[in-house]
Amino acid sequence: MTRPASAAHLERPRSDGVPHPARSLLHSARPAARWLVRRRNHVEVHGAAEVPARGPVIFAANHIGVADGPLLAAFAPRPVHALTKVEMFEGRMGRFLTASGQIPVDRFHPDPRAVRTCLRVLRDGGAVGVFPEGRRGAGELDRFHRGAAYLALVSGAPVVPTTFFGTRAPGAHMGELPPRGGRVAVCFGTPWQVPATPFPRTREQVGQASLFLREHMLVQQDRARRSTGLELPGPLPATDVEPDPATGVTEQGAP
Repeated sequence: MTRPASAAHLERPRSDGVPHPARSLLHSARPAARWLVRRRNHVEVHGAAEVPARGPVIFAANHIGVADGPLLAAFAPRPVHALTKVEMFEGRMGRFLTASGQIPVDRFHPDPRAVRTCLRVLRDGGAVGVFPEGRRGAGELDRFHRGAAYLALVSGAPVVPTTFFGTRAPGAHMGELPPRGGRVAVCFGTPWQVPATPFPRTREQVGQASLFLREHMLVQQDRARRSTGLELPGPLPATDVEPDPATGVTEQGAP
């Protein structure tokens, strides 16, 4: 049974018709997940104090390796319901992702249910995770989609820039885990926020907000690079590049 709809859930896009994603496993499994990951890698968390302790928040992260999503779920200061490509919601993995409260999204077609589910979480005071690059790659934000800024414009929630280092070795394939014993850093930056914008929101408003958010994330990424002494891994091998829809504000279109 879903919670009674608040006034916020009745605003457009409405979120009263979708349930809040599962929470029990997302909350309860985090300590065990952190313990298991730290048996394999040295994981550092930087800037946790930057994350608002309560209220809605959007984590917007770069995307360099397959471990980024699980690390965000395990090591963010708050449990995160992350947008995850719908292709992963199959078989045992799909059941696990659903049970752990992750949100399936169709990257190649309009997906109003994914949007409404994110807004359900935010309007309930929870945390949503977005990878604006849309796919794994160099992690330098050369590609940047509009989803994070759109959610910020609708909800007024602060966006916390998140930078991953070490989750993929230079030259490694997209599905490879970080090298065993390697150093991994999850860095949270200064939040970025815009006032909630009433419906209707224009494509130009969302595009402009996306460019401002990208610039802020690049500044925070450079700050994280300097403070950790770590570098991003560079591009994926040419054979690993995933298709990506032409919905971004930079580097649009699939190769």
